[in-house]
Amino acid sequence: MGRAPSSVLTFLRQIPRQNPNAQIRNLSVETQQLYTDIAKQVCQISRTKPRWEQALLSDFPSFNFNDTLFFRELLKHQNNVLLSIGFFHWLHSHYNFLPDLDSCNVLFDSLVEAKAYKAATDFLDSTGFSPNPDSLERYIQCLCEGGLIEEALGVFLKLKEMGVCGSIKTWNSALSGCIKAGRTDLIWKLYQDMIESGVVADVDAETVRYLIQAFCKDGKVSRGYELLRQVLDDGLDPGNVAFNKLISGFCREKNYGRVSELLRTMVARNCAPDNFTYEEVINGLCKRRKRLEAYRVFNDLKERGYAPDTVMYTTVIHGLSKMGWLGDARKLWFEMINKGLRPNEYTYNTLIHGYCKIGNFAEARKLYSEMCERGYRETTVTYNTMIQGLCLHGRMGEAYQLFEEMTQKGIVRDVITYNTLIQGFCKEGKIVDSTNLLKELLAHGLQPSTSSYTPLIEKLCQVGDVQEAKNLWNEMCNRGLEPMIRTHDYIIIGLCGEGYVVEAMHWLMEMLKSKLKPKQETFERLVQCLSQNGRLDDSLLVLDLMCRIGYALEEAICHSLVTKLCKENSHLVETFLGDILERN
Repeated sequence: MGRAPSSVLTFLRQIPRQNPNAQIRNLSVETQQLYTDIAKQVCQISRTKPRWEQALLSDFPSFNFNDTLFFRELLKHQNNVLLSIGFFHWLHSHYNFLPDLDSCNVLFDSLVEAKAYKAATDFLDSTGFSPNPDSLERYIQCLCEGGLIEEALGVFLKLKEMGVCGSIKTWNSALSGCIKAGRTDLIWKLYQDMIESGVVADVDAETVRYLIQAFCKDGKVSRGYELLRQVLDDGLDPGNVAFNKLISGFCREKNYGRVSELLRTMVARNCAPDNFTYEEVINGLCKRRKRLEAYRVFNDLKERGYAPDTVMYTTVIHGLSKMGWLGDARKLWFEMINKGLRPNEYTYNTLIHGYCKIGNFAEARKLYSEMCERGYRETTVTYNTMIQGLCLHGRMGEAYQLFEEMTQKGIVRDVITYNTLIQGFCKEGKIVDSTNLLKELLAHGLQPSTSSYTPLIEKLCQVGDVQEAKNLWNEMCNRGLEPMIRTHDYIIIGLCGEGYVVEAMHWLMEMLKSKLKPKQETFERLVQCLSQNGRLDDSLLVLDLMCRIGYALEEAICHSLVTKLCKENSHLVETFLGDILERN
């Protein structure tokens, strides 16, 4: 817009400059109208001009923007709270301007309503303004929705200093924020504060729901269950979410008796289990390899009139595929389609994985083509699924072709892609190919996992290259990766195979110090190797440790050891070996 009209400028020049924060208590009608007109023009300029500050100073050279009454007028007409706070910061930085209490309340409440929690916090910091309790409670809810839980707890302290407890709605918003942020430690701190504030007597079903969720997140499902029973007796119903979390928790603990009881309780209280509840049960059963039970629950659910969605169908199809029941999985596939439910990318990958697992790659590729034709993009997950199936059946040439095809099609190879091929080539005894893949993985900047190294270490130990296996072990540990327990066994058995019995003993002792349990084969191989090398005392020591852990020495190895001891020192048979066998 152009410069201010000359009549306005003429009037402005007649208004003397005011001291910062000076208030004109009795404005004439003409002056009030002028403030309104200028406020509207300022709002328009700030919305339309990128450098509105210079435009204001240019268009209104004599006007005193540093006037609390004008600022009030501006807030009335500015419909964008972020522009209002921007105007305030400009005044504050140039004139050390501070609004009056009413303007502070209006601006702060508007920022909170707009969920602009950072701007609201900055406003409090720059003005030292203390909002009223109701505004602070809304501010707490705003902070919690933004995930700033600890900041919200600080505002609770401010309320406490003002002698205000806060409504149960405010406390619940804080509990909800803690759940979303995964901060169960803060939930219990909040709950303690609720007890001290006396607000616990007002807890409602929502409060209980958050506490039950916290118990489940902390792995204390039984405590959550006890709380549920207590509040149900008191007439409170925390809703399906609380039941679902408990059901999910008990599924993880394989406590299906409690799961059944919770489902019956829901039905008895007319709190009908929904699809999500059954999804939790079915998913929990599938993860615990109780896929047959999951299938029965799914069929029972349909008989009761529930309409399973794509997610539930996919979960059951996945479980059936894992069991190798591809016929039943395919039947559910067509049932889902006939009901108007469209298979998603995960559903396709689930069935493709099932076919790859049984070696039916023709059907897997057919499904893959169908998936692409339906508009689903070619993904790393799908390629990994097919590569894994081919490796499982020793078809490494075809697996590597798919690996090469990924680059040609611009599909990203991830660590799982490399790990699958590394393991596949190791099974084929192709250590060079596996090593090259590991080097390529590292060269591409991917973060290797323990599974990137373990197959190579195992195979190197089997072929007698224990030194290279130890080099890979050190490299793995230097990257902060924790070796699998069985990797220690590979090294010990490999050292025994090369005759390094002293070093093998050292590795065994380190395992035991770390409270790791070696395999029985590891003990047996070391006992055999020690006795063959004439280290009878050490062989008896290892035998004793083996028996203490609960393993029994294989009969053939035992006969061999007794024969060796009788030849070298028959006294050892009667004393040490006899004591070991008798004690264990």
